[in-house]
Amino acid sequence: MKISLFGISGVPLGKHNVKDPQLDQADKLVEAKKKVYIQVDAIDAEHINEADAVMALDEAAPDLILRDLEFVESRLSRDPAGIELGLLPKLKASLEKEEFLFKLTFNPEEQAMVASYGLVTVKPTLAIKSEQIEKIGELWLTLVQACGYLSFLTLGGKENRAWQIKKGTNAWEAAGAIHSDIQKGFIRAEIISFADLVSNGGETQAKRAGKMRLEPKDYLMQDYDVVNFRFNK
Repeated sequence: MKISLFGISGVPLGKHNVKDPQLDQADKLVEAKKKVYIQVDAIDAEHINEADAVMALDEAAPDLILRDLEFVESRLSRDPAGIELGLLPKLKASLEKEEFLFKLTFNPEEQAMVASYGLVTVKPTLAIKSEQIEKIGELWLTLVQACGYLSFLTLGGKENRAWQIKKGTNAWEAAGAIHSDIQKGFIRAEIISFADLVSNGGETQAKRAGKMRLEPKDYLMQDYDVVNFRFNK
């Protein structure tokens, strides 16, 4: 996913590892040759409309709100009707309180209308202070989760790895995040919850304690499920 940096300097553009405490914890419990985080793509403010989320310096965040407010006020000046008649005043009221629009709840019709506007703060937006820039690697995860993503883990052997999927993804779809061949040959997903992994001190111990479950294609993945996919090669 892409994150636009607004008013933030000193952070290289391009790929960044998303530091993940759960993967770090799992890596201490299960031996592997390397640890692989999910990544985000940091882009500049000029391409903010292409971003999935925004990270803004605290003192620059009001500029984003003002940008959206000017658009909303312009639409209001055109005698709106239909859905806009109720939607635009709601957007204006939130922006005038200096609140980001992504915190609002919209019905499906409003959501479709808002999506057509190209507003900035309707994207998950995180305002940070200058001293937090040094710890930016720990902040990516907040925006990843705000965008509706979760992670599942594959552990042991060559790598302990986190895989990024959307909330609501089923086991068959999650298998495709690793490789299309695993998805095509899907049989079952061996699942250990993250809580069971930790409480039993590792993957092998959790299996011995009977904490591994076999789940079908339509199983909805949970955040930080530890997974091994059975599949026909």
